[in-house]
Amino acid sequence: MKIYLVGMPGSGKSTLGAQLAQRLNMEFIDLDKEIEKFEGNLVTDIFAAKGEDHFRKVESTLLIELSQSNKNFIMATGGGAPCYHGGMKIINENGLSIFLDEPLEVLITRLEKKIDRPLLNETDSFKRHEKLEHLRASRLDCYHQAWVTVKGATLSKILEVLEIRTQTQK
Repeated sequence: MKIYLVGMPGSGKSTLGAQLAQRLNMEFIDLDKEIEKFEGNLVTDIFAAKGEDHFRKVESTLLIELSQSNKNFIMATGGGAPCYHGGMKIINENGLSIFLDEPLEVLITRLEKKIDRPLLNETDSFKRHEKLEHLRASRLDCYHQAWVTVKGATLSKILEVLEIRTQTQK
């Protein structure tokens, strides 16, 4: 089984993904960390040195490679991974996609002091909020293609969704 957590930066994909993988005794993959290993550089530095197009191509290549592997895993995708190069189609064809849907206010609070988000690097908080709002609006249609949406995601809510899906597939 492959489970992909999709959603905006700050939605909890990495945190909840790691917790879920531990609970289910599965491998956890953070796609951004895989890209950093592959490139030998931090995401912010990749964006700065090689640009977003290069980053998205590497992201897509690794997503395809991992999705086609025989491994079972929980993956925290990058916020944009489902939205570029047919990412959501790849995800949905190879496993269960779960959209962690958090309101804009929650994302703003969680990302307020983060400096490792290249698309949101902005010192002016009003401009940063504006960028986040625009980014969220531009990605929602993609995220809504996920098999499941969990609002206000917690580990217990995700486990509940997985339990329900398992029961309905029997």
